[in-house]
Amino acid sequence: MPMPVIVAVDEDGESLADVERELVDRYSRSYRVVTASSSGDGIAKLVDLASSGEAVALVLVGLSIGADRASKLLQRARALHPRAQRGLIVELSGWGDVETGRLILNAMARREIDYYAFRPRRSPDEVFHQSISNFLLEWTHSLRISSKTVHIVGDSWAGRAYELREVLGRCAVPHAFLLADSPDGQARIEKHGDGSGLPLVIFPDGTVLEDPSNAELARATGGPIEPDGGEFDVVIVGAGPAGLSAAVYGASEGLDTLVVDNGGIGGQATSSSLIRNYLGFPRGVSGRGLAESAYEQAWIFGAKFAFMLDVISLRRDRESLLLTLSDGSEMTARAVVVASGATYRRLGIPELEELTGAGVFYGGPTVEAPAVAGGEAFVVGGANSAGQAALHLAEYARRVTLVVRADSLEKGMSHYLISQVERASNIDVRLGAEVVGGGGQGTLETLVIRSCADGSEEEVAADALFLMIGAQPNTDWLPDEIIRDEGGYIRTGADVQDEGAWPLERPPLPLETAMPGVFAAGDVRNGSMSRVASAVGEGSIAIRLVHDLLATESAEATEQTA
Repeated sequence: MPMPVIVAVDEDGESLADVERELVDRYSRSYRVVTASSSGDGIAKLVDLASSGEAVALVLVGLSIGADRASKLLQRARALHPRAQRGLIVELSGWGDVETGRLILNAMARREIDYYAFRPRRSPDEVFHQSISNFLLEWTHSLRISSKTVHIVGDSWAGRAYELREVLGRCAVPHAFLLADSPDGQARIEKHGDGSGLPLVIFPDGTVLEDPSNAELARATGGPIEPDGGEFDVVIVGAGPAGLSAAVYGASEGLDTLVVDNGGIGGQATSSSLIRNYLGFPRGVSGRGLAESAYEQAWIFGAKFAFMLDVISLRRDRESLLLTLSDGSEMTARAVVVASGATYRRLGIPELEELTGAGVFYGGPTVEAPAVAGGEAFVVGGANSAGQAALHLAEYARRVTLVVRADSLEKGMSHYLISQVERASNIDVRLGAEVVGGGGQGTLETLVIRSCADGSEEEVAADALFLMIGAQPNTDWLPDEIIRDEGGYIRTGADVQDEGAWPLERPPLPLETAMPGVFAAGDVRNGSMSRVASAVGEGSIAIRLVHDLLATESAEATEQTA
């Protein structure tokens, strides 16, 4: 097969020569480098590459061709090669310049570019190559061809194959799906089995599982599922952003730390295709990528993990907290952090529920987006995650419709996302509307959308529906003494004292629940901001409070002994 192509366009001859030199020197063994000295020549070469069916991995455009022509070229590149990464080449002298920053932000908001790279000035220029490597890594992830990708081969998009994709998604594992009767699917079946044990799960190291259980899948991905038991300083329930943050800070500060989750890592954050306003990630970071990095960080510090298990009970046993897991095992902890998050509410329409995994999806399009290329996609929801999902889908679908019950996006979405959604040429927003029906033969074909104002209904063609319609806190397993609000979210700190539910003379700590020594962090807590950064902050604060509590208890025990 021909090598994928990197295209560079710049009217500044010296700059183009510098870019070409660095690209050829570093990447020519794996990529073909094509250059153009004008926007017209660049578009012509992009057209030729599309006509010949060659894969374009990256398009780089220098600002020397002018902002307007750069914009048109990048738009054309997006239409011709929708999966290619796109970047601006900017001068190092422009770093920190307000106008340059505004130009980059606007181009990102219009989905013309993914990010930027500084023009190389020396050889080798590792700052330049850091950006290029990031572009190429994202391209491989978008095609599901990275070295870490797990392949699932099944006879249907729905059923057990969909459940396995959900498990891998919850574990933040890159994966791709192939139908058994497709050429690629047939080739993998012939290589790894006879097709009798579908779905097949094929790992990069050659391991093949036939219709594995969730536990077998978790083991094969490297995720432990059996806790060591015994005593821990802190047990964290939930491996979303709040739980992973608590695990990193707890383990790094010397606490014997265990994290328990009934899925894998990341929680609902894995449904966010790109988080652009997370501190320290100007390029943006996917929820999956953030979860992977946090898990690795916590693991290196010594945190232990138990996946595919539920905590089914929590009670105080003298000076310790006793937790019982769904496999019957028990463990004790000096403190517990409840970071079990929340799950999306179901739509409850039987015709659409039957198509879950076959065009209807709960959560964001982190994996399914390429499958709706050129189609009609719908996103239901008005929060940040829905806006991020719509923008990600717009990279693939012909048209994306954001269906929102509220009468304005401002009621649930951040300003920066609203701006990006409004600027996207292929995103429509239907305010004051809801999905009330739909269906299809084996896969989603139509939706029925109702106006909340007059009750009128419209049937529309649809290839995919992504539902992000609010959340239900995962708190049913908690004992009654941990008080919650009417929505099931855990009350903490002063709210507990105000309710008269606090049993001790000392006041409760800020994130402490009505059960002393048990803290709540992230989306599960009443009053949380439902933002990834907020959840991460609360996870770290919870560990700081655990330290304070354990130090106080140790001092009291020392006094009693004396």
